Amino acid sequence: MPETTSAPTGSPPTGAGRPPGTPASKGPERQRTGLRLARLRDFALVPAIIVIAIVGQIVHPIFLQADNVINILQTMSEISLLVLAQALVLIAGKMDLSLESTFGLAPGVAAWLTVAVGTGAGLGLLPGVWAIPITLAVGVLIGVVNALFIVRFGLNGFIVTLGMLIVLRGLLTGISGGQTFFNLPSSMTYLGSAMWFGVPASIWICLLLFAAGVVIMGYTRFGRALYAIGGNVDAAKAAGIRTDRVLWITLIAASTLAAIGGLLLTGRLASVAAAQGDGAIFTVFAAAVIGGVSLNGGKGTVFGAFTGILLLYMIQNVLTLAGVPAQWIQALNGAIILTALALSRLTGGRTQE
Repeated sequence: MPETTSAPTGSPPTGAGRPPGTPASKGPERQRTGLRLARLRDFALVPAIIVIAIVGQIVHPIFLQADNVINILQTMSEISLLVLAQALVLIAGKMDLSLESTFGLAPGVAAWLTVAVGTGAGLGLLPGVWAIPITLAVGVLIGVVNALFIVRFGLNGFIVTLGMLIVLRGLLTGISGGQTFFNLPSSMTYLGSAMWFGVPASIWICLLLFAAGVVIMGYTRFGRALYAIGGNVDAAKAAGIRTDRVLWITLIAASTLAAIGGLLLTGRLASVAAAQGDGAIFTVFAAAVIGGVSLNGGKGTVFGAFTGILLLYMIQNVLTLAGVPAQWIQALNGAIILTALALSRLTGGRTQE
């Protein structure tokens, strides 16, 4: 624990010598104002979402119908967990490029071990009931390896996770032989295909995990520690925060969330493609950045990240309904990333590294 320095003998207590009626300090007032502004920034994309909803309804009358809204939410639910994971890592001042490969490899390993021999590249070594535990275990293991290199050995997170992205992508291609796993056990497809109270289970899972993220980041000691580490890791250490432990938990949780997202997509499609998740990291970064998460660390919210991915998928849906070719949609995502980075630089006042 850092040493504390007492005030010199004879120093007046806080507030001594202050004229009657003078406010004790502007510090708490400034803190409250900053908190209010931060909460307002959480809703910065809400007007844009409303505008896109109106435009979408004008483009095609089906846009705001329940079936289409559910379709948007279900389609984004899997990738949104990658956005949640990346938001946590970015707030901590780190970066994880390997999430998109974890998204494919975790359910891929589960399929490889549980799908019957003769069905694609399956080995059939374990019963189908093991599919979900294997998926989660692979996600945890990848997070442990990332944390080992980044936290324990102090290596650059960008380079480490870029290497992991390539390794994991190669592993998925290797175990699948470049084929798609199909005839999956029912335990693997349940969460991505089930309906809970008339709404796809994947939507409920997505909303619950984001709600948990909002609570943890906004109202717990762990969330405050994560912001402190992202803002200034040395100051966080001086304040007694166990920075290494917090970063270990964050990186492992992020990889686990990516594995869950991959499991949801696997269930919806009833298959695991050799290229599952390929290129998803670009959409993930776009959503996180336009949602207000800073690449410099220490800034951004889980709710903001959610509005970012929601806005992106609403725009994609509008363009699809308008008959815009898919390649233009990808180009738009790239333009959004560049615009968001420029706006973040202008509003943040700091160079992004």
